[in-house]
Amino acid sequence: MGFFARHANLLLIGLPVALLLGMIALLEIGRRIRERRLARDPEAAKEGLGAVEASVFGLLGLLVAFTFSGAAGRYDARRDLIVQEANSLGDAWARLDTLPEESSAPLRDGMRRYVASRLETYRLLPDVDAALREVKRSVEIQDEVWKGAVAACADPRGQRVTMLVLPALDAAFDMTTVRTAKAMHHPPPFLFVLLFALALSSALIAGHGMTGKHRWLPMAGYAVATAIAVYTILDLEYPRIGLIRLDNEDRMLVDVLESMK
Repeated sequence: MGFFARHANLLLIGLPVALLLGMIALLEIGRRIRERRLARDPEAAKEGLGAVEASVFGLLGLLVAFTFSGAAGRYDARRDLIVQEANSLGDAWARLDTLPEESSAPLRDGMRRYVASRLETYRLLPDVDAALREVKRSVEIQDEVWKGAVAACADPRGQRVTMLVLPALDAAFDMTTVRTAKAMHHPPPFLFVLLFALALSSALIAGHGMTGKHRWLPMAGYAVATAIAVYTILDLEYPRIGLIRLDNEDRMLVDVLESMK
């Protein structure tokens, strides 16, 4: 797992706050540089940095839009996968009814433990190591249920339902791998480094263009708006840590577990 994933709970707040403070500092530094230039050479200082400003702000806007769109897409994909897993687990549970009672009883117990383990996996986040250990436990329960299902279908009384039970279980268990992979799917860290570098550079350039009284309001507003945008992107990338959650979607798995009686 990446560094951010292992320290996401702290960094989700710390990085935007650090960016906010850094931008405010660079806005003030840029303003002071402009004032010194005006004092030394008023005419030259008034020329500004038009071409550079347009390039940096354009790149920053493009990168923010790109990272936000990607984060929102991955967030929606994770929500959809929860729905798919809940549906596949419900389908697999229903198809166990086609097996003889003495064969289906231990499989039902295993499915209950499996769904409970899946819920526990995501409850443990952002403790990534603990969540991965729970994933391994889910896989062990998978193997237990699968072997039991294969044995039940090998029985003459269960052979006629083989094509009903085994594909449904296979589809439900495949979601563990898919959801784990999607949870670990994030853009490369360099993209966030570039985003922070452009935001800080834009603050320095914006500060250089600010003169006159009451400068603190536009300076603070620009820094706060950028920091909030970055926080939102990070929160969408790691939705089980900050304000953006997947609790409503997880409720579907809770309902599946409660229905397994």
